[in-house]
Amino acid sequence: MVSHSRLVPSGFDRGAAAALGVLSAAAAALGAIPVQQAAAAPHDTTRAEVDRLYEEAERATEAYNKADERADELREQVGTAQDSIARQQDRVNTMRESLGSLAGAQYRSGAVDPSIALLFSDDPDDYLDTAAALDRISVHQAGELHDLRQAMRELSQDRAEAGGKLTELERSRKAVAAHKRAVEGKLAAARRLLNSLPDEERAAYDRASRSTDSGRAGMPDPSGAVAPSGRAAAAVAAARSALGKPYVWGSTGPHGFDCSGLMVWSYGQAGVGLPRTSQAQRYAGTQVPLSQARPGDIVTYRPDASHVGMYVGNGQVIHAPYPGAPVRYDPVGMMPIASVTRP
Repeated sequence: MVSHSRLVPSGFDRGAAAALGVLSAAAAALGAIPVQQAAAAPHDTTRAEVDRLYEEAERATEAYNKADERADELREQVGTAQDSIARQQDRVNTMRESLGSLAGAQYRSGAVDPSIALLFSDDPDDYLDTAAALDRISVHQAGELHDLRQAMRELSQDRAEAGGKLTELERSRKAVAAHKRAVEGKLAAARRLLNSLPDEERAAYDRASRSTDSGRAGMPDPSGAVAPSGRAAAAVAAARSALGKPYVWGSTGPHGFDCSGLMVWSYGQAGVGLPRTSQAQRYAGTQVPLSQARPGDIVTYRPDASHVGMYVGNGQVIHAPYPGAPVRYDPVGMMPIASVTRP
């Protein structure tokens, strides 16, 4: 097993634009390293570099998750806005038809009020702005014209807001695509480095990555620990049922998970909704000291909270480590802890 204690945070979440630049530059630089040069480096250095790439890929994955979640929110908001606009347009049309009927009746009587005639002007805004002649018609008719003017203003405002949402949605879609490329670049670079290792070294790395034994490295059995609530116990049971499932970046299961996706799915089985990213999960409850951690608590790692696992008792967490390593137990102190949160 490769120790995570050598991992060094890269500060990915300081901003999407800066992060993408760093990731792109790193991926380009790594892509330019000849395989022969990587193979000539000490094997422990190569394995440490693989770990670093996986860590950066995980940061990019969490950024991808955040952008994808925002895109989903915007799609829902745009859909709701479009439905509202359609209803408002129907209301405006009905109000204009009602006032049009009034104008038709006045025309047939040979006395079309100028304020009603304005309804048929080419520019509705001119009509509304010139509606100072409301004192020529009845109070009821004046009220209808006022309501129409207000409805048209609201419709125009909602259309402008929906247009802004659509623009933001397009930006979010582009961010999702950019983060996806960053993740794929990091994973490809890691695979190239792994392939540069001698067969025995690569096989040892793969064996460590595939290990799911709850007693690995002499760790105690966590099954006797008691969760602080029924929902926490249900979440722990769900996480345990995911042991051995593959790491799949951007996935919330049930057939594969990234680190935060495992938390979302596990607590979802307990009827609890968690935010999508590890950074948001850090604040999705009450933070407690590590010394008071109980099964079901969410443990985030690194200063930027770019990795997360679920505490299950006796100094262990269940987590989705990185590509190639399935959901498994690991010591809670496997890397620097940012927080312990009880949902």
